[in-house]
Amino acid sequence: MSVRVGILGVGVMGSDHARILATQVPGATVQAIYDADPKRAKAVAAEIGAGTVVTDALALINDASVDAVLVASPDQTHKELTLAGIAANKPVLCEKPLAPTPAECLEVIAAEVKLGRRLVQIGYMRRFDPSYVEMKAGLASGRLGSALMFHCIHRNVAAPDWFDSKMAVNNSAVHEFDIARWMLDAELVGITVFRPKPAKGSSPGAPVFLMLESATGQLVTVEVFNDAAYGYDVRGELVCEKGTIALRAPTRTETNAELIQGIAYPADWRPRFADAYRLQAQAWVKAIARGTATGASAWDGYAAAAIAEAGLLSLADGRRVEIRLADRPPLYR
Repeated sequence: MSVRVGILGVGVMGSDHARILATQVPGATVQAIYDADPKRAKAVAAEIGAGTVVTDALALINDASVDAVLVASPDQTHKELTLAGIAANKPVLCEKPLAPTPAECLEVIAAEVKLGRRLVQIGYMRRFDPSYVEMKAGLASGRLGSALMFHCIHRNVAAPDWFDSKMAVNNSAVHEFDIARWMLDAELVGITVFRPKPAKGSSPGAPVFLMLESATGQLVTVEVFNDAAYGYDVRGELVCEKGTIALRAPTRTETNAELIQGIAYPADWRPRFADAYRLQAQAWVKAIARGTATGASAWDGYAAAAIAEAGLLSLADGRRVEIRLADRPPLYR
């Protein structure tokens, strides 16, 4: 039987999720769509053949014809809509962040723990990206010994005017926080944020450099540069006792012209992680059909938010800040 999905928010990410579910996920049907802009909702619904367009987000969640909910609305609405999904006993795939603050994330965790089962998955899609999955498998094989360091780079073409260095930490780097915890199977316990002083130091997307420590002794470095100009570029290298494993971005063509041999960079994150978004959606729907859960949990969403909160404190004055997490409920162990 098909899993009937209701989508809340069809901006850039929500509309992409709708297309993926409608065309690339066997066993899924886009049953209903809500967006604050009804015209946009109707346009996406017409494009993909969605069942209905609704004007009330909570009504969509509680609709008996909707089996599961995908939350891609503005960040400040995520907690409320995810809590409503839990109250309706429906699986929720929530785009990051789970909530704006760690305290609000804990409210979602408390609701899920009270229910007694995992319903929430956070959209940290890199866990499904084939290059990261292969890197984790290489580490797990033991061939290279234990991990010592994990170096991460996260660059964008240009930051919008409203973007700032705080958002580099709590909006961009959270992907690295999550993937580092997942890759190393360890919590991060300390963070220090540095800012270089380049010519573009006053730009919204000026680089920040983060140093993190794991509970098991590894170091994680993260460079976030949202005004890198040349293209969207995510890199990663795992340094182990007996060798290294580096990510390779998916590339299909190579161009030779004007005395240059080159591979084009995408303009944003969506082409780079197209496989990850597709595999994430497929895994989510399969897990729903089995009555199980997969991917990043509500606890993982909370951990990323807590690391970001500590990172903002370090950004303010340059000191090392300890990352303190609440006790992890057995549901997430």
